[in-house]
Amino acid sequence: MSGVLEGTVALVTGASSGIGEATATALAEDGAVVVLAARRRDRLEQLAERIGGGTEKVLVLEVDVTDETQVNRMVADTVGRFGRLDTLVTQNIDGLHDRAGSRNVLKLHGDIWTVRCTGCGRESHDDRAPLPDLPPRCECGALLRPAVVWFGEFLPPGVWSKAEHASARADVFLIVGTSAVVHPAAGLIDVARMAGATTVEINPQATPYSDAVDYALRGPAGEILPTLL
Repeated sequence: MSGVLEGTVALVTGASSGIGEATATALAEDGAVVVLAARRRDRLEQLAERIGGGTEKVLVLEVDVTDETQVNRMVADTVGRFGRLDTLVTQNIDGLHDRAGSRNVLKLHGDIWTVRCTGCGRESHDDRAPLPDLPPRCECGALLRPAVVWFGEFLPPGVWSKAEHASARADVFLIVGTSAVVHPAAGLIDVARMAGATTVEINPQATPYSDAVDYALRGPAGEILPTLL
């Protein structure tokens, strides 16, 4: 065992195949903690025993890697278990990161499932669809609005400050599924680069930052992310 990958976590999908087994074996020999993912748990457990001899260095996840929802949960579970992802900054307002189990999510553009009173400013979670009463009103009588950032509005200052701080202290900064043209959010890439982070872009198409990042990986996030984590 060379140990060159000591301290890293490798998530191997399709691990029950011959190629998957060879890849997992090589990663384990280099010192990585290997997480095996495939549909049949019995075959995974046999493979884990062959590679790791029953140690905690080889773990198994039973998952259908063709199912995007299961892949999202697989990534979130793996990241959560090993603490590989410190902060997730998103411009999405749909709440899907929460449903996937992601932690430490900073929502730059707000959350469509949160309502804010236009009078008293109170915010509350509301996932009813459709809303029973239109227009919706707060207990104070004023109208409720989605707690999202509309055009011309400022980003939530507390959230933005945390996003800048997280970007500035990141060792690795992943830019996933974004055109990188919406500012100020795209500026976080510069914050991370100037602080010395390794920057990795994952996107089907090139972006204005593709030539500036350390690595630009082309393809769907659901396919590339599991191979990185």
